[in-house]
Amino acid sequence: MNIFHTIKEIKAHIALLRKEGKTIGFVPTMGALHEGHLELVRKACKEDDVVAVSIFVNPIQFNNPEDLVKYPRTLESDIKKLNATACSIVFAPAVEEMYPEPDNTEFDFGKLDKVMEGEFRPGHFKGVGIVVKKLLEIVEPTRAYFGEKDYQQLVIIRYLVKSLAIPVEIVSCPIVREPDGLAMSSRNSRLTPEERALAPDIHDALNRIKENYTWFTPDGLGKMIIGDIEQNPLFRVEYAEVADAETLMPFFDWEDAEHAVLCVAVVLGQVRLIDNVLLY
Repeated sequence: MNIFHTIKEIKAHIALLRKEGKTIGFVPTMGALHEGHLELVRKACKEDDVVAVSIFVNPIQFNNPEDLVKYPRTLESDIKKLNATACSIVFAPAVEEMYPEPDNTEFDFGKLDKVMEGEFRPGHFKGVGIVVKKLLEIVEPTRAYFGEKDYQQLVIIRYLVKSLAIPVEIVSCPIVREPDGLAMSSRNSRLTPEERALAPDIHDALNRIKENYTWFTPDGLGKMIIGDIEQNPLFRVEYAEVADAETLMPFFDWEDAEHAVLCVAVVLGQVRLIDNVLLY
């Protein structure tokens, strides 16, 4: 496995692969890899000749400086996990390599970045857009793989790629869950044992709602799940939104959206967890 730390080195290596006609799969991550990340890598390995994984904790997408400090950095163990897959390239740059100068690129995501995560994490999606655009320009992959746990991010990245005509196929992959239903996340390692035991209640609530969503209006469904989750006072729901799965906009009748997604953000102790379920 080739490990690169500079843009110049990885671009030179990728250029050789492209001359050989190789297809390149790319999985961008912030490290602290878990089974969810590895499933993306495995899918890429099945579909592409060469697979590259980036490991970069992107400082400009953290609206809370404390979250940036606490984010786990486990490069050595991440590389060991990737060695057990068919991944052949790791790109692990320093912040100074990615941002030798401040990058103030602005994006117009319309309303996509104004709702849900955008409301509670101002500037987050600008940081995501900057780093994803930069990484796609560096790696020039045939396909890039993203998990559906960060559903809003996935929709925004699709929009970014289309609006900027970046020649890459964005491949979405289902949420990978623990046996008890908790969506896999690097943040889960910060939960206390008591909190970890409670965390699957979020997914349980989503499943209960999905089975009976037609009993409610879209707006009423969001309010219902907030009440359900917050029956336990250790949970605090930041938002629970039913949205059009394509536009992320709210709607008022089930017939108004071809596909609907229910997205939630829940604070448990000091950890903020997100999850979602496609209703139809």
